[in-house]
Amino acid sequence: MIAFPKPRREQPLARTSADGVGSILALRDLRIAYGGSVVIEGMSLRVATGQVVALMGRNGAGKTTLLKSVIGLMRPRAGNIALDGTEISRWPSYARARAGIGYVPQGRGIFPYLTVLENIQVGLEPVGGVDSGQMDEVFTTFPVLKEMGSRTAGLLSGGQQQQLAIARALVGRPRLLLLDEPTEGIQPSIVAEIEQVIASLRGTMAILLVEQFLDFALSVADYCYVMETGTIAVQGEPGTLDRRTLHEYLAV
Repeated sequence: MIAFPKPRREQPLARTSADGVGSILALRDLRIAYGGSVVIEGMSLRVATGQVVALMGRNGAGKTTLLKSVIGLMRPRAGNIALDGTEISRWPSYARARAGIGYVPQGRGIFPYLTVLENIQVGLEPVGGVDSGQMDEVFTTFPVLKEMGSRTAGLLSGGQQQQLAIARALVGRPRLLLLDEPTEGIQPSIVAEIEQVIASLRGTMAILLVEQFLDFALSVADYCYVMETGTIAVQGEPGTLDRRTLHEYLAV
């Protein structure tokens, strides 16, 4: 199992109220827009330390936009984003990464002309470029990446690129991992491997997972949120949610 101690943190700017107590991530009344088009309106969400939270919804519901706002690629028009009770809404992305947020974007976002090893080494930046054993840990988790360390990353299969993107995030020793559609376009054998990795990380870090594959999301999540046009429509523990209702919200 991968062990992830706390990385060095950015100096706190401000503290939230009791809103964030018990949650590594607390989003409150977020409003996010592209120009004049509002994508997320008044949305609140929490992720507890060590918890896997699944965020589901149709394409265009605002899931990816939400993750981009958490990592700092988009700035909300209103509302708060708190990490361990510290308001980070105006922090740049690199400060959030150094504070312990890892991000695996939709489409993987690897560097196709770098080698597999070079891609993973890029992920060491949040911990000052220091490898204190996490490279060996991700190679144990994804042995195929060690075998292909000198291969150009763009030549890997889609599933191998997804493993690479996750490994790159993990070597930064995140306390909160954001995963955007990790099963999209991936062969079933690697989907099963990713499911096992998420299960092994439960308790060692918090994970906010955006996922369209309902069975996968329900199998790994401790808690679920379902988005509908920029707001939360349904939420609860997987065992309490009605599958027929979930299918209605996810159907195209």
